[in-house]
Amino acid sequence: MKKQMAYLISLLCLGLLFSCEQNKRPYQSDKEEKKNTTMQRNLTAEQILSNPDYLAISYGGYRKETRDIQPTIDELKEDLKIIHAMGIKILRTYNVRLPHASNVLKAIHQLKQEDDKFEMYVMLGAWIDCKNAWTDLPINHFEESEENASEIERAVELAKEYQDIVKIIAVGNEAMVKWAAAYYVQPKTILKWVKYLQNLKSAGDLNQDLWITSSDNFASWGGGDAQYHTEDLNQLIAEVDYLSIHTYPMHDTHYNPIFWGTSADEAKLGNLKKLDLAMSRSLNYAVSQYDSVVNYMKSLHIEKPVHIGETGWASVSSGFYGTNGSKATDEYKQALYYQKMRTWSKENKVACFYFQAFDEPWKDPHNPLGSENFFGLFTVEGKAKYALWNQVDQGVFNSLKRGENPVQKTYNGKLENLLLEVDMPPVRKEMNVNH
Repeated sequence: MKKQMAYLISLLCLGLLFSCEQNKRPYQSDKEEKKNTTMQRNLTAEQILSNPDYLAISYGGYRKETRDIQPTIDELKEDLKIIHAMGIKILRTYNVRLPHASNVLKAIHQLKQEDDKFEMYVMLGAWIDCKNAWTDLPINHFEESEENASEIERAVELAKEYQDIVKIIAVGNEAMVKWAAAYYVQPKTILKWVKYLQNLKSAGDLNQDLWITSSDNFASWGGGDAQYHTEDLNQLIAEVDYLSIHTYPMHDTHYNPIFWGTSADEAKLGNLKKLDLAMSRSLNYAVSQYDSVVNYMKSLHIEKPVHIGETGWASVSSGFYGTNGSKATDEYKQALYYQKMRTWSKENKVACFYFQAFDEPWKDPHNPLGSENFFGLFTVEGKAKYALWNQVDQGVFNSLKRGENPVQKTYNGKLENLLLEVDMPPVRKEMNVNH
């Protein structure tokens, strides 16, 4: 009897042990899975930019006509949820002087804490100016602003604090192109700060995987006029981890419209086909500017990634690009450019920081219909422009709001109403090229 009792007790203990192990394994599996997910999502800039599934966008969360009114953390989180629903995984910001960029990082951090499926990274911009920029004093493009050093240091601090989010630091935004007359600097200034950041990486003071670049017009990277082909630029190209270039065919529908418009032999085609061909030529024009930078880089016997730091198409213009100008701006053409650029960049594994997520009325507050206010894929109120109507239909924005407004289609989703406001581009022979 004692032997039978001992045998039963042994079986009971084994059963309890087996049961405990069975209950324990799922817990360990979940924990391990979460750890693996965290590791997989703490990617490097190289991994992110080379992955065509990681879409990028430029982001400013300003909803008013002035940057004096900073978006709140809750407002930023609203926007970030909308952007994340689009499939965007990396944002670009532009300066760290104002609270906006650091608050974006705080908002992403909080969202990651609230939802381990939320994944977002940042290309952190450090604004660079020449001496006396934005003042009444004489501008000196050969010396730099005293503010640049503190701007770089703030960027370094944020990159250290948010290593899991900040994957790129961009030194300057269109800071070398000559038409940025209010503030541009010489390449040696950008080179100085890029070297400084690269030295911090070498010394172990910054993450080794953090990529350093400058984000500038294609011409500034050697793809345009020979005046930009300087030794300082060549050294800069050698020093950055990759080249971040800007291309804007929309602006050149006015300034250099060699590609813009419809041709006489397209006269018998339907209007939508004409528009599609016009926007395909716009894409090809952008790609030619991209290729011009790649070719210049290769002429220096340098091989490194070249990605698009900015490109976009406004939906409204009361000036050069609207009804009384090149007839380039409306939501239909914007959508065609967006779709064609996303397709090209994905097929060619070129990261594209599309400009931009939301309309920002502070950019041209004295001209409410100025094109700079209307590059967003969403309106200020949070309506999805035509480029995103399909995603609205797919339900990706269900339950998401901007302020009190749910994400809905512009034009009440009626394409016929949108098309009534679409101007046909001029026939090419009627156009004058403005250089």
